[in-house]
Amino acid sequence: MPGDILVYGATGYSGGLVARALCEHGTRPILGGRDPGRTEAVATALGLAHRVARMEDPATVAAALDGVAVVVNAAGPFSHTAETVVRACLDRGVHYLDLCGEVPVHQRLASLHAAARMRGIMIMPGVGFDVVPTDALAAHVARRLRGGRTLAVAVSRPAFLSPGSAKTLLAHVDFGVARRDGVVTALALGTVQRSFDFGAGPRACVNVSLADVVTAFHTTGIPNVTTFAEATPLLRLLPLGALVAPLLRTPLGTTVGDAMADAVWRNAPRANGSMGIVVEVEDGRGGRARARLTTPEAYAFTGIAAAAIAARAQAGEYEPGFQTPARLFGPDFVLSLPGVAREDLE
Repeated sequence: MPGDILVYGATGYSGGLVARALCEHGTRPILGGRDPGRTEAVATALGLAHRVARMEDPATVAAALDGVAVVVNAAGPFSHTAETVVRACLDRGVHYLDLCGEVPVHQRLASLHAAARMRGIMIMPGVGFDVVPTDALAAHVARRLRGGRTLAVAVSRPAFLSPGSAKTLLAHVDFGVARRDGVVTALALGTVQRSFDFGAGPRACVNVSLADVVTAFHTTGIPNVTTFAEATPLLRLLPLGALVAPLLRTPLGTTVGDAMADAVWRNAPRANGSMGIVVEVEDGRGGRARARLTTPEAYAFTGIAAAAIAARAQAGEYEPGFQTPARLFGPDFVLSLPGVAREDLE
């Protein structure tokens, strides 16, 4: 019998969505969290077993993996959790999945490829909206235009941000990167502007640091990758990130930022809308291919996608080492998920 699936960070919004999606699949995951009371309450509501593990005590993380085949780490910021959880997975021979969209974390996990292969486990970060649909669309467009040299990935604005996502955004407000000639290179946030059509006409977008800077290169081999998001009033202020980042990283700044993220979340509408993604590939010789993908709202999609990939990994559909979703499952895997549609734009 395969081992269990552990959803760590199940008390958070995204983790709860993953847990419920797994239950709808007929899978009974184990729920994990840092807070005993909150973790037990969520598990009891779903009729599931639970385990408590604290990042400051790696032994509790390792112990939580007993009998587990796959971990879905939904506890962000992942710069605080990924290293501890993946080290426990390497020690216990457990596949590691997460919902991370943080470029430095993806880089660090990619550096563990050889260690994961030797241990026979898979490390696949970004099994939610970051980066399943963007990775799949990048792979699809890259196969339409062989020999691509530049790749642009753009996403429409989300309906809302969870507290975890908002706090991660604030923590990386001065971290701008793109990939140039195969190397992750600094590119100040919000300094490149382009328009992309997500299905309702052109929308102004600015460059941001999406994890596709790492994953799209591993999936497609295209050496130049820039990622964009639809411009919002907040994103238009990104060029000021280098000025405010030192303030946000003080104890007072962190406290205020966390409080603002939580307050915005309590008052944010929960939309049932959709997300748009556009990927464009150019070969440097005049050739260009573009396509658009429409998905359910980002957090809803995250629950569906992460649950589907966790179930596949539990069933033995994996490859040891650092993997990206489209490299392992192919460009068309995303079309098997409900509410997803793809359109070639040329």
